[in-house]
Amino acid sequence: MSGRQLLLMDNIRKRFGNVIASAGVTLEVEENEIHALLGENGAGKSVLMNILCGVLSPDEGRIAYKGQPLKLGSPREAIRHRIGMVHQHFMLVPNLTVAENYVLGHGSPLRMISDMGGVHARITELSDRYGLDVRPDAVVSKLSVGQQQRVEILKVLYHGIDLLILDEPTAVLTPQETGRLLELLRDLVADGKTVIFISHKLDEVMRVSDRVSVMRDARVVSTIRTTETSPRELARMMVGRDVLMDLPRTQRASGRVVLSVDDLHCDGQFGLAAVRGVSFEVREGEIVGVAGVSGNGQSELALALTGLLAPRSGSVRLNGEEIGGQTSQQVSRLPVSHIPEDRHKMGIVLPLPLTENVILQRYDQKPFSARGLLEFGEIAAQTRDLMRRFKVKAAGPGDLIQNLSGGNQQKLVVGRELARRFDFLLINQLTRGIDIGATELVMQEVLKQREQGKAILLISTELEELFALCDRILVMYEGRILGELPPDRARLEEMGMLMAGKADEAGGNRKRREAAIVE
Repeated sequence: MSGRQLLLMDNIRKRFGNVIASAGVTLEVEENEIHALLGENGAGKSVLMNILCGVLSPDEGRIAYKGQPLKLGSPREAIRHRIGMVHQHFMLVPNLTVAENYVLGHGSPLRMISDMGGVHARITELSDRYGLDVRPDAVVSKLSVGQQQRVEILKVLYHGIDLLILDEPTAVLTPQETGRLLELLRDLVADGKTVIFISHKLDEVMRVSDRVSVMRDARVVSTIRTTETSPRELARMMVGRDVLMDLPRTQRASGRVVLSVDDLHCDGQFGLAAVRGVSFEVREGEIVGVAGVSGNGQSELALALTGLLAPRSGSVRLNGEEIGGQTSQQVSRLPVSHIPEDRHKMGIVLPLPLTENVILQRYDQKPFSARGLLEFGEIAAQTRDLMRRFKVKAAGPGDLIQNLSGGNQQKLVVGRELARRFDFLLINQLTRGIDIGATELVMQEVLKQREQGKAILLISTELEELFALCDRILVMYEGRILGELPPDRARLEEMGMLMAGKADEAGGNRKRREAAIVE
C-alpha cells in the first residue's frame, strides 16, 4: 500500500424514481491496497461499483482516476481505462472454451480467430504467473465453480487492468479455494494491482484487506484501517446496532422421522448422473445440513425432494408416505415449504408486485381466496406483515419485486415460506446475497421453526451458516454423501477435505487428531 490516491469518487448521487441509491457517496482508494466495501443489502454498494464500471452514470458527482477526471459510458470504456470487475454471477458462455470467452466481443472475429495461438499463449503465461491453473482449451461448462471463478479473474487480467473489483468472490468456494483466492489477491497487489473487495464475510475482510469502507443508507459512514477495527465493530457500523455474532441455540432431543430418503438416484443436465445412492433422515426438531461445493448434486437433490425433478430410482417418504415422483404441484399441497437456491428462477416472478409474489402457489387457498375471488385486503395485510417482520425495504406492498435489492427479495421469499404451514422445510442457500443484519434475522427465524419441532434440511455452501444452525452436517461430493460431521469448527479442515472428495485424507486427519487427544 503506497498511500497515493488511485481513485476518488466524490459526492456521487444516483436516484431511481423515488429511490435514492447513492446519496452523496465519497470513496477514496489508494494504490496497491485491498480495499473492502461493506454494507447492508440496499446500502448502495452495487450501484456505486456499477457506476465505476461504466454500467450506470451518476446523476451528480465526479470521479478522478490516476489523477485525471473519469467519465465512462460503458464497461468496455472501463476496461480501456484498466478497470475491471468480476461479478458475483459469472459472465461466461458455457459452451465456449476459455480462450473463446476471452476474445468474445473484443475486436474483429476473423482477426481474433487467426490469432488464437497467441491468445492461448497469453492465457497460459498469466495462468502460470499467478498459479491459477487455467487451461485455454477447456470448455467452461465442464469446469467446477471454483475453476470458473479463476477463469473470470484471469479474463480481467488478460484484458489488462490496474484496478480489480470483486463482488462476493468466495460465495461458492471451499475453504481451501477461499484461502487460495485470498493469497492470489495479495499476489496481485504485490504485482502493482489495486483491489476493491465486496464481501459479507467479515472474517475474510479482516484476513485480506488493508482498509474498509462501510456503507449504510446509501452513504459511506466510515473508512478505517483493518488493523484498527474488529468484526463486531464493523457489523455495528453496517447495521447501526450491535449484532449477535453467535446465535443462542438450545439442545433438544429430535423426534420422529419426518423425511426419509433411501438410495435416491437422479439424473441432471444432459442425462448424466447427479445424485448417486443418497440416503438420510430428517427428524422433528432438528436441522440437518448438506455441505459441498456447488455442482456436486445438491441442486438436483433439492429439485427431487420438491417434485421439480423425477428420480430415476429410490424412495422419498414424508411422514411415512411415499412422495418420490410426485409433481411440484402435488408436493406444494403437502406440508412442505421450500426456500429455493435461485430466487429469480424458482422463488419470485420479477415483473409482479410483492403482493402477488407472496401468494404464489397459494392464491386459491384461504385466507387469500374465498368463493373463487381473491381477498385483496388480506393479501396486502399479509404482505405488510412479512415486510415488517423481515425488514423488507420497499415502497409498499404494491411495489414491483424487481425494484428491490437481491437481499430484500431473498428476505421476502424466506418470510413467505416460513409463514406456510409445514412439517418439512427445505432450504437451499438461506443467506445467499444478504448482509449480516439480515442473516441474523433469518437465522433466528429458522431456529424458531426448529424449536417448534419442524424438520429442516439446510443445503448451503456457507460453512459458517451450517455451523451456526445445524445439528449435524452431511458432506456431498459428486452426487454421494461422503461423510457426516457435527457442527464443530475445529473440524473445518476435515470438512474441506470431504468437500474436495478426499475422504481418505479426511479420515486420516481425524484419526491423528483423536490419537493426539488420547495422548
